[in-house]
Amino acid sequence: MEDDRELGDMLAEVFVDQGYTVERALEGQRGLHLALSRRYDALIIDRGLPVVDGLDLLRRLRRQAVAVPVLMLTAFGDLADRVAGLDAGAEDYLVKPFEIDELLARVRALHRRNLDQAALLPLGDGWLDSASSTVRLPSGEQVTLSGRESRLLHALAARPRQVHTRASLRQRVFDGARTEAIVDTYVYYLRNKLGPGVVRTVRGVGYRLGEL
Repeated sequence: MEDDRELGDMLAEVFVDQGYTVERALEGQRGLHLALSRRYDALIIDRGLPVVDGLDLLRRLRRQAVAVPVLMLTAFGDLADRVAGLDAGAEDYLVKPFEIDELLARVRALHRRNLDQAALLPLGDGWLDSASSTVRLPSGEQVTLSGRESRLLHALAARPRQVHTRASLRQRVFDGARTEAIVDTYVYYLRNKLGPGVVRTVRGVGYRLGEL
């Protein structure tokens, strides 16, 4: 949400080139409508939007329990302004002018954090509901997982392009269990329930998300 058309055009082009799907709003009322009616992985909100300013927009979103992570852009770099943005519910704050590489890095961090905390994660044409430990298959069938199976699949689905080592999965999912063999055991369980392709083995490295 950026009212400077030239800057907004440039940022949209950069994010599209990085593989993101981008929607823009030139004023706060339109941004509020989009954020309340659609689902986004992250929002970038300019502090100085017309009609409804960025700070008020963010407060309204949080009052409506919209939990999407927000990066606030501002031309004001003083401490009071940064504190106001963070207190309103922004996860991060960036002062203009800024470097594009830093903006991209901050948005990637917000996206990772959002996926790590999300209750619903896509599995190709299916879904993982971590809250109920169930997977909805593309056919519509639901499969119930154990708590550990669900946590393992969530770790893979939250970062679907990443190859996860057995050591990292042992620490994150299995609370530092004594051996990495426990990871292999639960990968076997997931494949039995969801099909052999749901978890891919990357030889010599570990595992990554596959397909249902």
